[in-house]
Amino acid sequence: MGRFLVSLPALAGLAAVFPQGSCECAGKGIEALGRLNLPEDVRQVILVRTLSFESPYGRLAAYSRSGRTWKLSIGPFPVVTGEKGLAWGRGRHTLKGNVTPQKVEGDGRGPAGIFELGDAFGYAPEPPPGCRLPYRTCTTGDFFVDDPSSPCYNTWVRVPGTASDSAKKWKSAEAMCIDWPDYEIGIVVKHNMSPVSAGGGSAIFLHVWSSGGASTLGCTAMSRGSMLWLLKWLAPARHPLLIQLPVSEMKRLGKDIRFLP
Repeated sequence: MGRFLVSLPALAGLAAVFPQGSCECAGKGIEALGRLNLPEDVRQVILVRTLSFESPYGRLAAYSRSGRTWKLSIGPFPVVTGEKGLAWGRGRHTLKGNVTPQKVEGDGRGPAGIFELGDAFGYAPEPPPGCRLPYRTCTTGDFFVDDPSSPCYNTWVRVPGTASDSAKKWKSAEAMCIDWPDYEIGIVVKHNMSPVSAGGGSAIFLHVWSSGGASTLGCTAMSRGSMLWLLKWLAPARHPLLIQLPVSEMKRLGKDIRFLP
């Protein structure tokens, strides 16, 4: 969920609370990706590292692979996650050892772990220039269902504008066409989708950070320029992944935290 909540320092202020030394740039990220032993066809990774499981502050770096060698493509730059930080999500990873906290619906946390990416989306009828991901235009009839009791839970649905509330198969949902710029451009994160676990968390996106430094209800948000860069860089043929972890968990990548084929 992407609605903004708690007022936090704006983009420029994050450097002070997230010093470069605590979330180094290329070196440790490349080392961690090497340990993870990802399939050869995975050639792009977005790596988000937060201060802790409880912190909404993070930095994002993008890495690409040629042959067996990973290199930094951009970053790190500041992002925010859920107001309550991160919790282990449901994606393309297995865990040993510490498996708490676990993400649940409405906990105000973003998902930690390894995730595939879904469609790009936005308000414009056409995708941004250079975008290679499948693209969906958000309309007033588009919703991401967050009602755990609904058969449509954690799916994007489109209903006719004339549909009555009684015709909808849910009690609550995230509107995808909203009155502020957060969803002007974004990407669906495939958390809790294969399979869907009722109450396991829903409507997780990468999207624009428009509210002057506020945290989200679970999405990962960044500046509009950073979002546009990612949309140009990401290539479905390179099987991109999103990895989100607190800094303290980075050392477990490739050991207790493994990629799930």
